[in-house]
Formats: sequence, structure tokens, C-alpha cells
Amino acid sequence: MKEISQYRVIFYSAIIFTLFYNFSFFKAVLGVYPPSGMNIIYLFSIFALLIVFITFFFTLFSSKYTTKPLLIVTFVVSSFVAYFMDAYSIVIDTEMIRNTLQTNLNESTDLFSIKLVVYVLLLGVLPSFLVYKSNIVYKPLKGEILSKLKSLILTLVLVLVIIFSFSKFYTSFFREHKPLRYHVNPIYWIYSIGKYISNSLDSTPTTLKKIGLDAKIDFTKEDDEVKELIIMVVGEAARADRFSLNGYEKETNPLLKKEDIINFSNMYSCGTSTAVSVPCMFSFYSRDNYNYKKGVSTENVIDVLKNTGKVDILWRDNNSDSKGVALRVDFEDFKTPENNTICDDVECRDEGMLIGLDKYIKEHSDKDILIVLHQMGNHGPAYYKRYPKEFEKFTPVCKTNELEKCTKEEVNNAYDNAILYTDYFLSKVINFLKPYSKKYETAMMYISDHGESLGENGLYLHGIPYFIAPNSQKHVASFLWLAEGEMREDYDIEKLKSYSNRKFSQDNLFHTLLGLFEVETKIYDKKMDILNDAKID
Repeated sequence: MKEISQYRVIFYSAIIFTLFYNFSFFKAVLGVYPPSGMNIIYLFSIFALLIVFITFFFTLFSSKYTTKPLLIVTFVVSSFVAYFMDAYSIVIDTEMIRNTLQTNLNESTDLFSIKLVVYVLLLGVLPSFLVYKSNIVYKPLKGEILSKLKSLILTLVLVLVIIFSFSKFYTSFFREHKPLRYHVNPIYWIYSIGKYISNSLDSTPTTLKKIGLDAKIDFTKEDDEVKELIIMVVGEAARADRFSLNGYEKETNPLLKKEDIINFSNMYSCGTSTAVSVPCMFSFYSRDNYNYKKGVSTENVIDVLKNTGKVDILWRDNNSDSKGVALRVDFEDFKTPENNTICDDVECRDEGMLIGLDKYIKEHSDKDILIVLHQMGNHGPAYYKRYPKEFEKFTPVCKTNELEKCTKEEVNNAYDNAILYTDYFLSKVINFLKPYSKKYETAMMYISDHGESLGENGLYLHGIPYFIAPNSQKHVASFLWLAEGEMREDYDIEKLKSYSNRKFSQDNLFHTLLGLFEVETKIYDKKMDILNDAKID
């Protein structure tokens, strides 16, 4: 095979990356700069700039021992990134990386497709093989250093020449259209991995920060005081606008509409992925102040309730896991038939999480009880797997995880059928609790972790950075059910319903749970408690 220098290999690789791995990037650019007039020249300059910058980047880390491995790994990973960006219009930032690393094998199989295999073979394996087989010739150390310096200086100069030649355009491009950079493959995902590693190394807490050390539940009555039994359901990818309770034209909530619930029609998530939203919603920190480091190094509302010594807590999970929320309380995995007795050929169903709860309640009858049920819900993209066949009310249905191959109607129908099954599951939770209302102060609260894009503006799934995410990924379904008896008598229900359409967010959950359990602590903020204004003293 003909000899070639490593810098030529890097340059050819940069051209390949720019040509074949950045369809999503150039599609996004064309959406902002239509190909007409001077925009055509600007687009060619972006193309050239990307080639030169990628060349500069890999030259910076090139050596006899790193060039081939670095390019091979980058080609393989970038082929996956290109597929998911092209197929679902997602971007790979630090939170998406965290979400990916916390995704289990069962969830990953939902993303497998023949198209993914083609992407990996053509954009991952093939160029990697060519790089591996290339006969790179290296100069002596001094010569390599000089060649590397020449290459770095040349590419850096070209970068500066291109940018300064169109300075007005690039000033606007970088200032007004920052989200476009999220689509650059492989540069942005490499940057995101570096940022993720840096944040992770800096976020391992030496000690867990305890909060609410003064928290207590003051039982002033007799020992036989009515205890509280509350079930908190954490939904998955349930958009508010797909609940018929919120005005959706399809009847997706035929069972919940029969219940006397307080519907929070204007609830917003803390993030656009499970890895962010779930720990954030249980956290003391608001969305604006929350980050991964704070989340893992500070106790959450589950811990505060447990530390009162008056509340027993059980977390049952039919999703990936609790994302660190339930590390210090009883946790049960319901994704497998060993625990979940309601499983079919497709997966274990959410309703299986109710099996055996009677026994748990009986064994913990001397304290208040909080049970958290984490749903599989509407986990995408294989929405058709999220519900038993008898819930396939809306047809035709998208029967593949390659959503772009389905019509808008098929994708929506599959998603809506999953919402219909969630309606059934939530109704079943309520009916499970009703018999206990004679013995306990009973309630059920539901909040989805985040929303979902279903093809609007070419976007699918979720995980878009929050500040540019569409409303469909942030506006989530949520409601509260209070049982007849003492729990319901504690609140002015009509007043609560009168303001239930106010804008709330998952930031309110921390204080609302403390309020429901009547926890006294300095960290409780009654202004953040959704129910406080309706509480009867």
C-alpha cells in the first residue's frame, strides 16, 4: 500500500467527517441561511472552516501512537452520533451523554434498527478499516515535530483567514445562532464528553450534605392517629397536551376523567431527560440552581422525609432506575419477571408495580408511608411496545423505532395508545388506594419527568438543551388525587381547583411533599407548596 503521512490521513478524514457526518448540522444551517445570494458563499466558507478546524483538532493530538486509534474511535462513535442526529434530530450534549450512560440494555434495544447498522458499517467500520490499513510513514522525531508545527500553524491561519474574511457573518453566526454548534460532528460530542468527564470528576462528594436536620412530624394526637399513605407516580415522557384532561381531542383519559382529581394543566419539567428531571424534581434546588454535582452531593426530599423517623419509603422502578434519588431508602426493581408478575412477550408492565403493595403497607402500618412508582410510561421511540395489545385504540400505528419511516398519524397514534395505558394504570393506582382511605389519609400525585417531541419541526424523542427545547419536551402532565376522609378535609378543594391552572414546575414538588406529610422544617417554603393556599387551618 502506498505510503502516506499522518497529516494527509487527518486531512482526508476531516473531509469525510464534514461531507458525510454533518447532514444535521448543514440542515440546521440551511434553516437559518437559505442558499441564495451571499449565503451561498457563506455556506461554502462554513464547509471549508469545518474541514480546516477538524484537521487542526486532530493534528493537535496526533502522534505515531495516537493518530490511528483516535481516528478509528472517532469514526465509530461519530457514526452512531450521525444516525441519532439524522434520525431523531437530537443533539449530544453533556446531559444526553449522562442519560445515555444511565440507559439500560432493554432500553437500548428499542433504538436498534437496520438503518443504524448501515450507518455504523458505512460511516464507522469502513473508514476505520481504511485508516487501520493505511501505510502511514513517520519522520524522525525532529522532523515530525516540525511537520506538526507547520500543519498546526497552517490550519490555524486558515481558520483565522476564513473567519476574518467574513467577520460580520461569523460575528452574527456565533452570537445569534449558538445552538447550531450542537450539531457539529464530531467536534461537539467530543467537547461534551470532555465536559462530562470534568464535571463527573469534580462531582464525587466526599460527604453527603444533609438538609432539613430539624425536620419533624409533630403527632399531637393519640397514638392511634390516622397515618398518611401517599403514592407518588413519576411518569415517563408524557406530554401535557396529549392528556384529554388538558383538552386533547382524542379521548386518552377515559378513566381519569371519572375521578375527582385536581389537574395541573400548566406543569413544567426541570429538564428534558430522565437523568436530569428525576433527581432535580426531588431536589431542594430549583431548576435554575440545580446541577448534577449539587444533586448527587445533597440529600433530597425522600431523605428529609425518612430522617423524620415517621415516614417509611418504598421506591419501585419499572424504568431505568431512580437516578440516585432512592439510594438511601427501600428500592425494588420491577423491570424483570422476578419481581413483576405482569409481564408479556414485550416487557413488564407498569401495573405490575402494584402487586404486593398490600403486604408492604401492612408491615409498615405504624408509620406514614410514601410509595414512589417510576413508570416505563411513554418511553420512546418504540411507543408501540409500551402498552398491551388491547389498548391499541388509535390506529394505524407506527410499529418501528425508526419514527421517520412512519407517518405523523402513525407516530401520534402509537404515542397516544401509550398515554391511554398510562390512564388505565393511574386509574388503577387510585382504585388501589380507595379502600385504604378509611384507615389512612390517602393521596396520589402524578408528574411526568419530561415531555416528548413527535416529529414537530423534524424533532423526535427528548433531551434537547432546555433553553432551546420545544414546549412539547418541557410541558408535562400532572395531577393530584385526594381520597375522601381526613386528607381531603384538610384542603378547600374548590379553591385548589380554582388555581390549578397556574404555571407550576417540578421545583414545587419538594415543598408540596413536605406539606402533604405535614413536615415542620426551616427548609420548607410554603410559597412553593402547591397546596398551601388551599389548606384549611
